[in-house]
Amino acid sequence: MESAAEPAAPLPGPAKPQDPPAAAPEPAGNPSDALLAEGELTVRGRIQEASNAVLYCTVAYDGRSASCVYKPVAGERPLWDFPDGTLAQREVAAYEVSRACGWDLIPPTVLRDGPYGTGMVQEWIDPPESSDEVPELLALVEDEEPGPGWKAVGLAQIGEGRTALLVHADHPRLRRLAVLDAVINNGDRKGGHLLPGAGGEFFAIDHGVTFNAEDKLRTLLWGWAGEPLTDEALEVLRGLERALEAGRPLAARLAELITDAETEALRTRVAGLLHSGRHPEPSGEWPAIPWPPV
Repeated sequence: MESAAEPAAPLPGPAKPQDPPAAAPEPAGNPSDALLAEGELTVRGRIQEASNAVLYCTVAYDGRSASCVYKPVAGERPLWDFPDGTLAQREVAAYEVSRACGWDLIPPTVLRDGPYGTGMVQEWIDPPESSDEVPELLALVEDEEPGPGWKAVGLAQIGEGRTALLVHADHPRLRRLAVLDAVINNGDRKGGHLLPGAGGEFFAIDHGVTFNAEDKLRTLLWGWAGEPLTDEALEVLRGLERALEAGRPLAARLAELITDAETEALRTRVAGLLHSGRHPEPSGEWPAIPWPPV
């Protein structure tokens, strides 16, 4: 069943300078976190095609500046199956888990006050200067099997009764992301949520529909379903299991962002992956592929 949403409420007027901040800046985990959390945030424009309010901004602090994305809670559309917390909190929680894994898959992301109230602020990823640097991660092929270096996802309708095989790259960074998505229970891993960066790298964005206590995994990265996890992934999951123990810094940080039930479900998913030693397979109880897929 698709997540039901109400129309987004209009953004309120900019907060008055004397208004107290709705969210304190987070402890800086790296220089980018400090810049995003403590810098002066200036709205430059709005990304119109987004379903929720997404504002393009610049942030400046201590002689440094950068571009960023600001998603105020006031511009979120409510989801009936995610009644607790906010999309902004889930985005930050996803970053915290990604950082704990050491994989640098999600751009630095903080929760802070801004011109339109509390929201998520995330580092902007500039596209590569050359198309030669853009990694090919998804494709449609008319063969029955994926070629070398590719993993099959499933058949897709391409019009006039024709089908093609949807495939994704057999890329180590993409495989790490498949593990991270299983851990955070990502209900919306679309192709458009993979942003190419410099040097052939890519980053994952849009993690507001995550951490549900129920199985909601929907992704285009099913190519490794049922296959053994890599030794690297198992080592990372063991470290994450320790980091999620009560009293550890990560567990304390997540307690500020998601519910106790969601944190416990997160621990259960990590333990389940370690027990099976394999990438998860579609449950059959929830659509396996997000719509639209891109």
